[in-house]
Amino acid sequence: MTKKSLLFITLVLLLFSLPAQTTLSAAPDELTLTILHTNDEHSALIPHSPAIDHDPANPNDPTRGGFARLATLIDQIKARKAQDAEPVLLLNAGDFLGGTAFGWLAPAGQAAELSILHALGYHAVTVGNHEYDYGPDVLATYLLAAGYPDAHQHTPVLASNTRPPQGHPLAESNLLRDTAVLELENGLTVGLFGLIGVQAISYTADTGDIQFLDQHQTAQEMVASLQASDVDLIIALTHSGLDEDIELAQNVSGIDVIVGGHCHTALFEPVIVGDTIIVQAGSLGSYLGQLELAYNRQTGKVTTRNELNNNPYLLPIDGSIAPHPQIAAMIADYTQQLNHLLAEMTGGHSDDVLEIVARSPFPLVNTPPLQESPLGNFIADGMRLITQQVTGNRVDIAVQANGSIRESVIPGTMPHTLDAVSFYDIVNTIGLGYGPDGNAGYPIVSVYITGEETRRMLEVAVLLADLMGDTYFLQFSGLRYDFNPNNAILFTIPFINQPLPSSRAVLSADLYTGPGYQPVVDNGYYQPLERGDQQLYHLVTDTYILSFLPMVGDMLPNLSIVPKDASGNPIPQDQFDHFIVHSPDGNELKVWQTVVEYAASHPVGAGGLSLIPQYYQDTANRINPVSSFPYIVLVYLLLVIIVLVIAVPIVLLVRRKRRL
Repeated sequence: MTKKSLLFITLVLLLFSLPAQTTLSAAPDELTLTILHTNDEHSALIPHSPAIDHDPANPNDPTRGGFARLATLIDQIKARKAQDAEPVLLLNAGDFLGGTAFGWLAPAGQAAELSILHALGYHAVTVGNHEYDYGPDVLATYLLAAGYPDAHQHTPVLASNTRPPQGHPLAESNLLRDTAVLELENGLTVGLFGLIGVQAISYTADTGDIQFLDQHQTAQEMVASLQASDVDLIIALTHSGLDEDIELAQNVSGIDVIVGGHCHTALFEPVIVGDTIIVQAGSLGSYLGQLELAYNRQTGKVTTRNELNNNPYLLPIDGSIAPHPQIAAMIADYTQQLNHLLAEMTGGHSDDVLEIVARSPFPLVNTPPLQESPLGNFIADGMRLITQQVTGNRVDIAVQANGSIRESVIPGTMPHTLDAVSFYDIVNTIGLGYGPDGNAGYPIVSVYITGEETRRMLEVAVLLADLMGDTYFLQFSGLRYDFNPNNAILFTIPFINQPLPSSRAVLSADLYTGPGYQPVVDNGYYQPLERGDQQLYHLVTDTYILSFLPMVGDMLPNLSIVPKDASGNPIPQDQFDHFIVHSPDGNELKVWQTVVEYAASHPVGAGGLSLIPQYYQDTANRINPVSSFPYIVLVYLLLVIIVLVIAVPIVLLVRRKRRL
């Protein structure tokens, strides 16, 4: 065998002995960088789907996510990259707060999520819509609890198009920054800025007097400022959604990378728009984004290296990853604090966030979008029936929106948790918001509307779904209705692009007058709701949804809905809080509380726990789209007939005059 043959064989053996995830050396004129990124964790400190299944000692644990696992994975990648002297940037695109019960620690003065991000070594974060779940004052307190403004030195909070009013703690304490410039170990200089998008702003619960500047104009200004600082790379952290990120890349040049969030999209490959690379890592910590880059010092061009290195853009975070001891200890401490808070909020009835409250042999799903869902029915029924039990007054109707229903309730799947439904997994679906009492969770509010207004509310529900999408789709308890979605909009007014509702999309509506949850088929307890009905009906919803009702009348007077007290007196909007329902212990009755109590209220099954009825395995024919002759066609036909009736005699008269 020749020396050349031996050399060839040796090279081949070396090539095949490389580890599965390897990093190839960069060209001499290139600097390399790895960006690790997450977004939309929503306070999911512990593994989920369902949390009750999590067993850190079991490598076959089926749960996903968890900050302790994330920490281990980050450390592994950093160690591998350090062998090649390649710097690693760790970035977050917002909505790290709000969703699970751990988010409830924020209004109690804790900053669990951001404190853990600090411990994980994040280099920068931006602010999403859910950071405003408890209002701008709580956000300021949260950032102060996390060590800001001093903490900007290691984890700047970037909110470039956000302008708090003068005098507000967010402004006075310099808790938000526009840009950051990082000098990496290999000499690469990176400039960063952060944006919150148009849709995300529209989804914020409470931003007070904060102003949000135009995203594209702000981005242009930030890019110009960073270019003047002579940075090599410019990265935008955006909480805007993929569609808006693409528009940003199309309209603003100079952005090398967009690390996005908000729409929960798991991008297994980047979206490339011109010279801009767009990435996003799903939600709830299910993935860690990994973007490997090369920067050419001669041309300034940035290219991806994942394919070259045979490394994925998204790394799953699952039971195969051992939890990081330090982060696991932090989470255990926050769990203990959450349990103490839970005991205070429930008057001692619950002191374990992972307590099993019911059993279910099936999941309660919140899908598909834009439709009645089993979980939507379950939540609305809990609101109606538990509030009725607490107040002693019959509740006719309950309303909830899909935007507040975060995900499905998944029962336990492991042998020791089979069919178990925990407190944590229930409130994870419906635990958003806060009340005037300062505690987490939207409170139940009790008002009255007429039968005519109930039908208007259903018309608004059809219209919202058509114009605004699934977030604004309404789920109901105590009602069923048929509607033709093609009748929602009469036509769109030209030039101003203003849809004109027909107010005739709802074909029929019935009120359920019987006990318990409403049956799928008519059992004699359904009462038709006729147009013009002026009888008062008892409605419960949450304070957030109720706040939107006056806006309907402002925009669409023919669909106005005026909340009233039990005597029929209109309630001014500034007095809505006076109609919040309180529990016997004097605390606000929260939406999540009604759902947890409803889950525990059913007849006991095996193991001495409430068994969720089979009824909720499917929908119950409450919201029924039907095909019928479109109302708009009738309108057009009527217009044609009117034109003919007017025009034909005129034409005949003109012809007759010409003959004369």
